[in-house]
Amino acid sequence: MNALTRLVSALQGAGYGGRLLHNEPMAPHTSFGVGGPADLFIRAERIDELIGWLRLVHAYAVPCIVLGSGTNILVADAGIRGLVILNACQSYTIDEDGRVVAESGVSLRELARHTVAQGLEGLEWAVGIPGTVGGAVVGNAGAYGGYMADVVQETLLLDRDDQRRRVRRAELGFGYRTSALKRVVAGEQRPIVLEVMMQLRPGNAQDLAARAEQITLQRQTRTPRGACAGSMFKRTQHYPAGFLIEQAGLKGLRVGGAQISPQHANFFMNCGNASAQDIVQLIEIAQEHVWRDFQERLEPEIELVGAWPEAAVPEAIHRGG
Repeated sequence: MNALTRLVSALQGAGYGGRLLHNEPMAPHTSFGVGGPADLFIRAERIDELIGWLRLVHAYAVPCIVLGSGTNILVADAGIRGLVILNACQSYTIDEDGRVVAESGVSLRELARHTVAQGLEGLEWAVGIPGTVGGAVVGNAGAYGGYMADVVQETLLLDRDDQRRRVRRAELGFGYRTSALKRVVAGEQRPIVLEVMMQLRPGNAQDLAARAEQITLQRQTRTPRGACAGSMFKRTQHYPAGFLIEQAGLKGLRVGGAQISPQHANFFMNCGNASAQDIVQLIEIAQEHVWRDFQERLEPEIELVGAWPEAAVPEAIHRGG
């Protein structure tokens, strides 16, 4: 009996067999809409479930990925080996002092809209950002001058040794679109975010609502519609990535079913039948041309996860489990 089979038996014995899916396609669970099947897939709706299952996979030495809303990853065409846990832990509280405690699976934009309605300032920039609170902390999500690093006070993590620990903001190593957590390869030794504590400020609800509406309209005007992962590359030291890609003459370029958006060159779109490999080829083309023409290195914001052949992964892309 191999490790995966033992894990299945353990989950079934604990009463979770009816929720465990085999060979679940990953495309419906990612914003790119691509990716092969996961060996095993299960949805966690409570933190205790998430912790318990992570301890099981560690005990049986089965590879595991914890997935949020799938907005910042590209899953291999061959899928993901081991177990994928969909983090649907979505409880949060807000106290009278603006202290927000949110489980990591909470929708960031829904939380932002709720805090705006309550007249709390600090997350209004996030009203249009897809993704979960946990993922936003890992990538230090930000827009329109605001970042998670501005509001996060503390996180509750589950370490690889299955110990829970609270980590203050100073220890999270926040940087532009990154953190100390993101610098650890996903699916290997990266701690799992369980809960996030944020501190917001009292504000004028009407003013915040107007700001949120302005941000929403700007996003609708500038952001391409369709299957993508948001901004593909980080801004370089000197220029926005989309500007460099457009100046390199790549706007609208297609590879198979993937395209660099004709509307915004830093958005790479699945036009309906793209493979993950199509998207990776577009990433490589953009990096090569921008380096050749401008000597600027484009660093992707996304992570590659799953069973990628070594030869298929560009060196500059952060690869997960």
